[in-house]
Amino acid sequence: MILYPAIDLKDGECVRLVHGDMARATVFSLDPPHQAKTFEDQGFEYLHVVDLDGAFAGKPMNAKAVNAILKAIKIPVQLGGGIRDMRTIDGWLSNGVSRVIIGTAAVKDPDLVREAARLNPGRIAVGIDARAGKVAVEGWARVSEVAAIDLGRRFEDAGVSAIIYTDIARDGDLKGLNIESTLELAEALTIPVIASGGLASLDDVQRLLQPDCSRLAGAITGRALYDGRLDPREALKLISAARSKAGA
Repeated sequence: MILYPAIDLKDGECVRLVHGDMARATVFSLDPPHQAKTFEDQGFEYLHVVDLDGAFAGKPMNAKAVNAILKAIKIPVQLGGGIRDMRTIDGWLSNGVSRVIIGTAAVKDPDLVREAARLNPGRIAVGIDARAGKVAVEGWARVSEVAAIDLGRRFEDAGVSAIIYTDIARDGDLKGLNIESTLELAEALTIPVIASGGLASLDDVQRLLQPDCSRLAGAITGRALYDGRLDPREALKLISAARSKAGA
């Protein structure tokens, strides 16, 4: 399992939202590349970045901050937010992003996901953000009629590298991951699933390391790290020990 620290960008700053509400943003850092380097120095092996403004605008809005992050660290970066056409996908991948996350366009233009995954093996992920099991789009501003599992199944044969599943009702409020819904999705698919939304403490990391969660490829953590509720070194130590035990 990989634990991904999250950097959500709004107006060039690192923020965390509650339930995806832009009006409920808390600024945690004015220096995104410094924050990214801090995560790298703490031992994280992969960074999760979201252009929040881009998710609403439908195009990249925090490119300057993203590019600064890419220059500041050596660990791979997965990026979502405002990625809705091939030109944007190609631009980010050629600029150093390891994996792009397609969300809204996965609902509105599934052929884009398929073509991007065909042209860029292992570098395309789908973001499924759900309210009560239905997929939300356009920065979570609108809920579609598409069920999360149905959307995931559309890409079973597309070569998608991962699905990032976020329970919006849990995101940013530190109530713990929705393990039940995440596992339901993971068990319905062969695509690796990454859990997101609500990770609050070391207890959540321990829960993710239980045998029934072995299907999950990882989890994303944001506010818990910024608030100091999750000790990064202790979390990574637990994950490392679990990996060693599995490999023994």
